[in-house]
Amino acid sequence: MTFPVLHRTIVLVLNRHWLAIDSITPFEAFGHLASGTGRALRIEGDSMQAFDWVDWRELPAGDGDPVIGTPRGPVRIPTVIVLTRFDRVPLHRPKFGFRALWERDGGRCQYTGRKLTPGEANIDHIVPRSRGGRDDWGNCVLSDKAINSRKGARTPAEAGLRLLSQPRIPRAMPVTLRIRNLWNIPDWDHFLHHH
Repeated sequence: MTFPVLHRTIVLVLNRHWLAIDSITPFEAFGHLASGTGRALRIEGDSMQAFDWVDWRELPAGDGDPVIGTPRGPVRIPTVIVLTRFDRVPLHRPKFGFRALWERDGGRCQYTGRKLTPGEANIDHIVPRSRGGRDDWGNCVLSDKAINSRKGARTPAEAGLRLLSQPRIPRAMPVTLRIRNLWNIPDWDHFLHHH
């Protein structure tokens, strides 16, 4: 009898202070359990218990629990693991690009303040690329395509435009705030912030 691994199964990772810091594959989770760097959480209602690998593999799998087949029989795939030594919360800084500029500028043209749809917006280089302007946080803003087209290869001052605010590098934020429960795993809801 074989027990297939559910390829869509994903495991939430908590640091040793029980703050969500990542999501990983079951294989990575079992690596943490087997090496002793992580413990699996069993969550039943509001009751939570952390198990090391030896005790976890002895737990019976319930109906519908995702399992992995081992020579000793099926082992339940945890939904959440807690790292035993790692206590930090890594920071995330968005990568430069349209989506990140959209978030930073709130979906608004930085010359008119008008709320845009993604199809109406593009990236404006304050100092045009043809004049040495760079693709970076300090030289790029979200702009209405029509305004950007009218501006052309000129600076805002030359085109009679004024920026509403000085562009800046977005602040780094704790990764905990970025993790989303896209798989609707009920156990994760205990650890994630909801907007």
